[in-house]
Amino acid sequence: MPTNAPQTVDRARLTRLMAEESDRFRSAHPRSAELFHQAKHSLLDGVPMNWMSEWASPFPLFVDTASGASFRCVDGHDYVDFCLGDTGAMAGHGAAPTIAAVERQMRRGITHMLPTEDAIAAGEELRRRFGLPLWQFTMTATDANRFSVRLARQITGRSKILVHDECYHGSVDETLATLDPDGRVIASDGNIGPPVDPALTSRVVPFNDVDALERALADEHVAAVLVEPALTNVGIVLPEPGYHDALREITRRTGTVLIIDETHTICAGPGGMTGRDNLQPDMLVIGKTIGGGIPVGTYGMSEAIAARVKASMPGRSDVGGVGGTLAGYALSLAAVRATLGEVLNEEAFSRMIPLAEHWEAGVNDVIRSRGVPWHVTRLGARAEYHFMPTPPRDGAEQIANVDPLLDKYLHLAVMNRGVLMTPFHNMALMSPATTAADVDRHTHVFGEAVDALVT
Repeated sequence: MPTNAPQTVDRARLTRLMAEESDRFRSAHPRSAELFHQAKHSLLDGVPMNWMSEWASPFPLFVDTASGASFRCVDGHDYVDFCLGDTGAMAGHGAAPTIAAVERQMRRGITHMLPTEDAIAAGEELRRRFGLPLWQFTMTATDANRFSVRLARQITGRSKILVHDECYHGSVDETLATLDPDGRVIASDGNIGPPVDPALTSRVVPFNDVDALERALADEHVAAVLVEPALTNVGIVLPEPGYHDALREITRRTGTVLIIDETHTICAGPGGMTGRDNLQPDMLVIGKTIGGGIPVGTYGMSEAIAARVKASMPGRSDVGGVGGTLAGYALSLAAVRATLGEVLNEEAFSRMIPLAEHWEAGVNDVIRSRGVPWHVTRLGARAEYHFMPTPPRDGAEQIANVDPLLDKYLHLAVMNRGVLMTPFHNMALMSPATTAADVDRHTHVFGEAVDALVT
């Protein structure tokens, strides 16, 4: 994998520093090490999901308690949490209104395959924020994406979908595709047991490439474009001016359903990038954060799409690939109503976004003062630094500048000093509970880590 980053730091020094930080972590976390060893007797790779073993540390931290924007590990160390469950805990750990609503609902019934008043309140709030009038609920954003793609195929009679290269839409089979050097659609690296060749189901174009988008949709064989309005999982890649206008015009002209996935980009504001930038999708998906930690996802649609869906449905959708007995269950809707209404509201974003600006300014000051050719990109309440001097234009450019060892070193160095970043990224997310002191702590320890590299 080609990178620019190795040219900016001494590799021998980086390797030595990484070994020192690994030793420091092992010494400070004997209880986590003990639990990790014990867990291997019953858990694959010693963790409940095996990607949890891929943090920069020699073994994962085991969490004891979490509250607000921080947590304590089983070895008694406290951490400022900028990972926040990779958006799942964006509302903060254990937000009081969400906890109160969940506790009330648990005493009144967790799930019963019937609606509650909370569902109406949640639907109205989603309608207000995103502009789409009609909503359905799921367990996860992955489910919401899968169901939206199925419905788009059903109403258009078309088989293919289109995604951006290096996008992320959960574990949806059709989205685990990328472009090879010759521009052909292939399975993404690490795509486990793809059911079919992704070239049969999906078309892939680079982000911000209007000409490629035009070519891919011209034959009108694509049912839906499923898009993150800014790439996030590969690293933050922002849309260029006019790209979303072109995307909306081309999809309308070709009769292609435009589905926007705001699961990560809700960080842009209360209505995500859709509300902030008036993106006008046909359908919209969001999950993770709207339940304040309770599993839930949702998808909304325009009146026109809803009418086509109702006219084309064959009967029982729960046996046709859309549904699930826990979709829209009572506990999750209580959590959504409280989280959106009382936690992740306009007032919260008015604090979170300036904190991300403060984080961006602090990191930029370190980058400039230490003379490393890196760049910071921010999207609302989320920000990230890249090992390149200018912002990436698409996912492939971001991937080309990844430096795995440098990533791991910086993650582990700040973790050893009480700050947790999003794994596999150099990304920080603000919550309503995050403080300026938390941000300043990151700036300080990030500066220490970079100093060790360059002095």
